[in-house]
Amino acid sequence: MTMTQGVIAPPFTRESAIRKVRMAEDAWNTRDPERVSLAYTVDSRWRNRSVFVNGREEIVRFLRDKWERELDYRLIKELWTFGSNRIAVRFAYECHDAAGQWWRSYGNENWEFDEHGLMRQRHASINDLAIGETDRLFHWPSGRRPDEHPGLSELGL
Repeated sequence: MTMTQGVIAPPFTRESAIRKVRMAEDAWNTRDPERVSLAYTVDSRWRNRSVFVNGREEIVRFLRDKWERELDYRLIKELWTFGSNRIAVRFAYECHDAAGQWWRSYGNENWEFDEHGLMRQRHASINDLAIGETDRLFHWPSGRRPDEHPGLSELGL
């Protein structure tokens, strides 16, 4: 594992992959598209559901649009497996739309990194489930999930 200025680069160990996943979760929970985009190569390629995104500029636009629709977004990611320069995660997030309908979205992501630890490919498959506000499981103030808040496995997700 190589770490430069807080960046975790391949080859990954179990420990470094877990830290890389938590760093991604923390960044996405900021809901700051510009900050999130810096974890990806300039020419990064994404498949997010049926949407294809290419490069940081499109990533920023995609995330801006996403978080304008997905209000009070809270995300938890968990390592599924890893290889030398690849990580697979499972995740769930909760948010509500402008009409007040709450959603829990479940998914899997496959990530591939360059030698500097920047993600060059992201493939995300996601399913949405409408939930009532009382069914929400992700309760923390906007931003980073507190360390004491349960993860996906502890929540039975």
